[in-house]
Amino acid sequence: MMVIKGAELLVNGASTIARGLNISGFVIGLTVVSFGTSLPELIIALISGQEGSPDLIVGNVAGSNIANVLLVLGTAAAIRRLPATNSTVSREIPFTVIASIIAIILFNNLIVGRGGQPELTRIDGGILLGFFSLFMLYAAQIIRRQTKEETNWVDSPKEHSKARSMIEIVAGIVALYAGGQLAITYGAKPIAESLGMSEKLIALTVVAIGTSLPELATSAVAAYKNNVDIAVGNVVGSNIFNIFIVLGISSVVRPVPFNTDMNIDLGIMLASTVLLFIFMFIGHPKRTIQRREGVLFLGLYVGYIVFVIQRG
Repeated sequence: MMVIKGAELLVNGASTIARGLNISGFVIGLTVVSFGTSLPELIIALISGQEGSPDLIVGNVAGSNIANVLLVLGTAAAIRRLPATNSTVSREIPFTVIASIIAIILFNNLIVGRGGQPELTRIDGGILLGFFSLFMLYAAQIIRRQTKEETNWVDSPKEHSKARSMIEIVAGIVALYAGGQLAITYGAKPIAESLGMSEKLIALTVVAIGTSLPELATSAVAAYKNNVDIAVGNVVGSNIFNIFIVLGISSVVRPVPFNTDMNIDLGIMLASTVLLFIFMFIGHPKRTIQRREGVLFLGLYVGYIVFVIQRG
């Protein structure tokens, strides 16, 4: 209940702020909402780094990004079909694909002239943070352009003060974080540990799903309220944030050794994003995730979880 209420507060506050500033729901989802819902991944990564648990860092990011596309967007699309803008298809989703490729290259030391143990070094962390800076500059350009244009809102929330909207956003993020952490700390994780699951398996399943609860609740509520732009922007922004900020900050604080067994999961992370890109061009109308594709995403996610558990 806490997660659902937090999602409602975040969506209401963010959509009202966006409407007041004449910014599209996608942009507010791509930035404010996605950063808020990605806080659990960042907190878990920093704690895992201090405890010397690199598998938790990598598994959490890969697992969360896979869950965001297949589980979160799948659920949102099953509720309501998700149309995307031209820029989403031509720029933001490809940017997410590029982010996934960069992560794979850096983790596996595929840069020419670099050898040694596969890991994310502090220099790699700086590179990731640099790419995030470029992404933020791009987002700032969109915001500046949209504030000069008229943005159409469908089924907009009732007008209220910006102060109240900001309070709703902060309260929503806090509730999402607290609810997600309670679900992990006192629910799924103790059960998983009692069953003897490995750290990698826990990271890719229990922790990844737990830290994706904010994205799931937020995108589902946004789709239900017909704020589909926020639902899509939240997932795209969260996946970019997870790779560039979560991995970037974690490796700057302490280099992150890489278990090459997780190349499979990084590959699936990349493949799921490419599949999302492809789905934007098939079916009618174009640039839309249909309900049937949402159901397919959910089926693929169930298959992935079964595969991970069998792999151990």
